[in-house]
Amino acid sequence: MVSEAFAFAGAAGGQQGGNPYQGIIMLVMMFAIFYFLLIRPQQKKARMHKELVDSLKIGDTVITVGGIYGKVVAIQDDVLSVEIATGVKIRITRSSVVSVAQD
Repeated sequence: MVSEAFAFAGAAGGQQGGNPYQGIIMLVMMFAIFYFLLIRPQQKKARMHKELVDSLKIGDTVITVGGIYGKVVAIQDDVLSVEIATGVKIRITRSSVVSVAQD
Protein backbone atom coordinates (compact mmCIF):
# COMPACT_ATOMS: atom_id res chain seq x y z
CA MET A 1 0.00 0.00 0.00
CA VAL A 2 2.79 2.40 0.86
CA SER A 3 4.71 1.62 -2.32
CA GLU A 4 1.62 2.44 -4.41
CA ALA A 5 1.29 5.86 -2.72
CA PHE A 6 4.92 6.63 -3.53
CA ALA A 7 4.40 5.54 -7.11
CA PHE A 8 1.46 7.90 -7.55
CA ALA A 9 3.31 10.77 -5.90
CA GLY A 10 6.31 10.20 -8.16
CA ALA A 11 4.15 10.24 -11.30
CA ALA A 12 2.44 13.49 -10.27
CA GLY A 13 5.75 15.13 -9.37
CA GLY A 14 7.23 14.21 -12.73
CA GLN A 15 4.49 16.06 -14.59
CA GLN A 16 5.21 19.37 -12.82
CA GLY A 17 8.75 19.51 -14.17
CA GLY A 18 7.70 21.78 -17.09
CA ASN A 19 8.59 25.40 -17.73
CA PRO A 20 8.71 27.30 -14.41
CA TYR A 21 7.92 30.59 -16.22
CA GLN A 22 4.75 29.29 -17.83
CA GLY A 23 2.48 31.03 -15.29
CA ILE A 24 4.22 34.36 -15.75
CA ILE A 25 4.08 34.06 -19.54
CA MET A 26 0.34 33.39 -19.40
CA LEU A 27 -0.22 36.45 -17.17
CA VAL A 28 1.74 38.66 -19.57
CA MET A 29 -0.26 37.32 -22.51
CA MET A 30 -3.56 37.97 -20.70
CA PHE A 31 -2.49 41.54 -19.91
CA ALA A 32 -1.51 42.10 -23.56
CA ILE A 33 -4.92 40.85 -24.72
CA PHE A 34 -6.74 43.13 -22.25
CA TYR A 35 -4.56 46.07 -23.26
CA PHE A 36 -5.17 45.74 -26.99
CA LEU A 37 -8.87 44.86 -26.74
CA LEU A 38 -10.04 47.08 -23.87
CA ILE A 39 -7.59 49.66 -22.55
CA ARG A 40 -6.07 51.02 -25.78
CA PRO A 41 -9.38 51.64 -27.62
CA GLN A 42 -10.81 53.40 -24.56
CA GLN A 43 -7.75 55.67 -24.31
CA LYS A 44 -8.02 56.48 -28.02
CA LYS A 45 -11.70 57.36 -27.65
CA ALA A 46 -10.99 59.59 -24.63
CA ARG A 47 -8.17 61.35 -26.50
CA MET A 48 -10.44 62.03 -29.50
CA HIS A 49 -13.18 63.44 -27.20
CA LYS A 50 -10.67 65.71 -25.47
CA GLU A 51 -9.48 67.02 -28.85
CA LEU A 52 -13.10 67.65 -29.88
CA VAL A 53 -13.89 69.53 -26.67
CA ASP A 54 -10.70 71.61 -26.90
CA SER A 55 -11.42 72.59 -30.51
CA LEU A 56 -14.92 73.99 -29.84
CA LYS A 57 -15.44 77.56 -30.98
CA ILE A 58 -18.28 80.07 -31.11
CA GLY A 59 -20.72 79.26 -33.89
CA ASP A 60 -20.30 75.47 -33.77
CA THR A 61 -23.49 73.42 -33.73
CA VAL A 62 -23.08 70.79 -31.02
CA ILE A 63 -24.93 67.76 -29.70
CA THR A 64 -24.92 67.22 -25.93
CA VAL A 65 -24.98 63.99 -23.95
CA GLY A 66 -28.71 64.51 -23.41
CA GLY A 67 -29.32 64.76 -27.15
CA ILE A 68 -29.85 68.53 -27.25
CA TYR A 69 -28.79 70.28 -30.45
CA GLY A 70 -27.62 73.86 -30.10
CA LYS A 71 -25.26 76.56 -31.29
CA VAL A 72 -22.33 77.69 -29.13
CA VAL A 73 -22.71 81.42 -28.43
CA ALA A 74 -20.17 81.93 -25.61
CA ILE A 75 -17.23 80.06 -24.09
CA GLN A 76 -15.94 80.60 -20.55
CA ASP A 77 -13.20 78.23 -19.30
CA ASP A 78 -15.12 74.96 -18.81
CA VAL A 79 -18.65 76.32 -19.42
CA LEU A 80 -20.38 76.80 -22.77
CA SER A 81 -23.47 78.89 -23.43
CA VAL A 82 -25.53 77.09 -26.04
CA GLU A 83 -28.52 78.58 -27.81
CA ILE A 84 -31.08 75.82 -28.33
CA ALA A 85 -33.85 78.05 -29.73
CA THR A 86 -34.14 81.72 -30.57
CA GLY A 87 -33.51 83.56 -27.33
CA VAL A 88 -33.18 80.36 -25.25
CA LYS A 89 -29.67 79.80 -23.91
CA ILE A 90 -28.44 77.09 -21.58
CA ARG A 91 -25.10 76.69 -19.84
CA ILE A 92 -23.36 73.32 -20.06
CA THR A 93 -19.93 71.95 -19.29
CA ARG A 94 -17.56 71.31 -22.16
CA SER A 95 -17.35 67.61 -21.35
CA SER A 96 -21.08 67.17 -21.94
CA VAL A 97 -20.61 67.80 -25.67
CA VAL A 98 -20.70 64.54 -27.60
CA SER A 99 -20.09 65.77 -31.11
CA VAL A 100 -20.17 68.71 -33.47
CA ALA A 101 -23.15 68.46 -35.83
CA GLN A 102 -22.58 68.80 -39.54
CA ASP A 103 -24.81 71.43 -41.17
